[in-house]
Amino acid sequence: MRAAWVLLPALAALSAYYVYLPLPGAVSDPWKLMLLDATFRAVQQTCHLIHYLRLSHHLIVLNYLICTFDKLKSVSSEGIKITDAVFDGVEVRVFEPPAKGDESLKRSVVYIHGGGWALASARTSLYNNLCRIMAESLNAVVVSVEYRLVPEVCFPEQYNDALRATKHFLQPDVLAEYSVDPSRIAISGDSAGGNLAAAVCQQLSKEEDLPVRPKLQALIYPVLQALDFNTPSYQQNMNMPVLPRSVMVNYWIDYLSGDYELARELLVNNHTALDVGPALPLRARLDWPALLPPSFQKSYRPVLQARGSAAIVERLPALLDARAAPLLADDATLARQPRTYVLTCENDVLRDDGAMYAARLERAGVPVTLDHFHDCFHGCMIFTVWPTDFSAGVRTRSSYIKWLDENL
Repeated sequence: MRAAWVLLPALAALSAYYVYLPLPGAVSDPWKLMLLDATFRAVQQTCHLIHYLRLSHHLIVLNYLICTFDKLKSVSSEGIKITDAVFDGVEVRVFEPPAKGDESLKRSVVYIHGGGWALASARTSLYNNLCRIMAESLNAVVVSVEYRLVPEVCFPEQYNDALRATKHFLQPDVLAEYSVDPSRIAISGDSAGGNLAAAVCQQLSKEEDLPVRPKLQALIYPVLQALDFNTPSYQQNMNMPVLPRSVMVNYWIDYLSGDYELARELLVNNHTALDVGPALPLRARLDWPALLPPSFQKSYRPVLQARGSAAIVERLPALLDARAAPLLADDATLARQPRTYVLTCENDVLRDDGAMYAARLERAGVPVTLDHFHDCFHGCMIFTVWPTDFSAGVRTRSSYIKWLDENL
């Protein structure tokens, strides 16, 4: 009995130590965010142990656990017809609102989910809930793309899946089947899905014979480049919950089919040093001292190595491929993009990716809305269902849907 009185406080202290993280004062729901992050870290560490023991790939186990937990949540879909289909070999989930009166055609959103190109699903309740609410609020047909994931496939297959599904949906006869107005279609996605959405939009803008083009693109805290892991937001938020810098680097390595041994060199920008010739011409396209407002730059300084490792780019050539990193697209491609919405969060390593893309699009003459949230964090928009019901999720989702409603 006496031992229990000693053991219980010790366990409580260890638990508090594991859960507690120093967070910026303005972060929304800080204790809830700490608990979410502690849970995610514990699950990730368990998955890495399984990977180390060679029982399974850690991302397969992690995704299985995420989807299993997610199935425990019941989400109502009353009034919305939800069907699974296959568009040019790619699985999709379609959300259709009921017809209203004499209305003939509806607007539409092609949505691409996030998850580091490796996690989550269009069928999980987190994204099912988001797409259902979008369909209801916008009275729009929402097509959620179920692209294949790492480690089953790597770049460029996720991009190819998203592009094929989108092009299939944009065919006039398919749009007619779903009663969609060809002139009122948006391409959207969050995080890695925002990456795929931007890359898909860029490719669609280059195809001259495309009969239908998207009217809008809406990118939610998108990941858009892997040349600079020391932008101000990467430096400021390197240890932030949900997506610390080291985790984002590993997602890139997995997506590009690289080795984790490269992580250390990527973290210090050795792959874009001054002696790495192929990367130098592209650095101007993410020149953050020229692209970011002072409020984003703060007192941070660029990290540019004099000598690095050209072998990294040779091993991972997709680091310089705009299909993987849409921020690297040339100005002519950016000038052809549709009206754009970019949502960024202050407490997010990817904040500056989105802000730089918005700045470059604006300079190219594209109408852009940069919707920045000072107290929010990466991934918050999908966390709106108990027990991960964050006020930040509801506010960002409402702002995003409001923009779509006003512009689509």
